[in-house]
Amino acid sequence: MATYLDAIIRHHRERVAADDRPLSQLIADAADQPRTRGFRSALCAGDTIAVISEIKRRSPSKGLLNDGLDPAQVAAAYESGGAAALSVLTDEPHFGGSTDDLQRARAAVTIPVLRKDFTLGPNDVCDARIMGADAVLLIVAALDDDELHEFFALAMSIGLDVLVETHDESEIERALGATDADLIGVNQRDLVTFSVDTERAVRVVDAIPEGAVRVAESGVSSRAQAETLAAAGYDAVLVGEHVVTSGDPRRAVAELAVPRGRTTTFPTQ
Repeated sequence: MATYLDAIIRHHRERVAADDRPLSQLIADAADQPRTRGFRSALCAGDTIAVISEIKRRSPSKGLLNDGLDPAQVAAAYESGGAAALSVLTDEPHFGGSTDDLQRARAAVTIPVLRKDFTLGPNDVCDARIMGADAVLLIVAALDDDELHEFFALAMSIGLDVLVETHDESEIERALGATDADLIGVNQRDLVTFSVDTERAVRVVDAIPEGAVRVAESGVSSRAQAETLAAAGYDAVLVGEHVVTSGDPRRAVAELAVPRGRTTTFPTQ
């Protein structure tokens, strides 16, 4: 039976196959962009867990989340509430996002921005840098080991930080085997069923090595949950639906900024 993930991956694979733009030119264009803001370093600063607040118009499972969302206005509210970084959906067919959403959000703030999308080709990596993102997402479940290695190396070479997204211990092992990942996310949302397991991140945290920045993604909707994740050793939470549907995004972000649960000194890049 086909799943949400099957349809999304198929769409993006077809898009990548049809993209005949020369990679060499895109790499050159990426190299001409202004310096990035430092996504990973922003997550290491401060004495509270870093909140990565998401600009997300809709989801495949829940439909429209925020009718009339203004990316600039919401981004500014997130920053006012203490967000360490933004995550902006740029997938249009399934999430209603766009390059314009990312650029408008980033122009309204001083904090760094993650391009949240299904990165399935080297041109996608370059596009993230060219559109103004400070970091790119690589989803282990959507890529083979060679792709993980290639896209990670390319992203780092053009100045992007890389959030490597995993779901369990085996994916964390794959990520560490294929890349030099030091920014690892655990998505508590199952990409096949889109259901959320709010205990997943705590169960697998010990598989992430010390020194890596640990990010819990999805399913964080209360201060208590943020406190549990901080105590487990997470350095950041990536929060979408909770803050984008809250009605008061500044306050929703501020409530999640709980004290850090560890005092690790992170290696610098």
